[in-house]
Amino acid sequence: MKRLLDIILSLLGLIFLSPVVLFTAIAIKISDGKSVLYRASRIGRFGKSFTMYKFRTMVVNADRVGPSSSSSDDRRITKTGRCLRKYKIDEIPQLLNVLIGNMSIVGPRPEVKKFTDMFSKEEKAILSVKPGITDWASIWNSDEGQILEGAEDPDSVYIELIRPEKIRLQLQYVKNHNFFIDLKIIFLSIRKIVFGK
Repeated sequence: MKRLLDIILSLLGLIFLSPVVLFTAIAIKISDGKSVLYRASRIGRFGKSFTMYKFRTMVVNADRVGPSSSSSDDRRITKTGRCLRKYKIDEIPQLLNVLIGNMSIVGPRPEVKKFTDMFSKEEKAILSVKPGITDWASIWNSDEGQILEGAEDPDSVYIELIRPEKIRLQLQYVKNHNFFIDLKIIFLSIRKIVFGK
């Protein structure tokens, strides 16, 4: 049932949002003439790495010249990228990941390897389900960049202020999730994006 929901919602999302996708791709290309998509290596189900797609919101090769976590005042973020991040438009290409099958609409947000390497034995349970576009943690903290703003070491602040609650909420989802919980998370995520509540 979950996989069927993923396929249906990702296809509908890609079709419905196709004008936004086209406009965004053109805006990114016009702004600096560089690549439209950002391909990020993330750790998925059972600890297997996969390529996650996003619209590029930072300068090319930003992941090689700075921390994994980025604050809202990160100088690597482009002008177009700031707008895309504000309205979560940069996340739309992850619908392709859902369609491919290495992500789900709902599930713990995928992390970079250096953070999954920090998982305790209990926390490794997070890798027993497919990572997702949204989950309880995404609703709780929809703008990590704002919390990290002004930090000299965003990764350290992330580990101290964001990661503990994020892990708790992700484990909560792993221990208790079903079709109706997924629908509730989808509804609350949309409401958060549209109304900021």
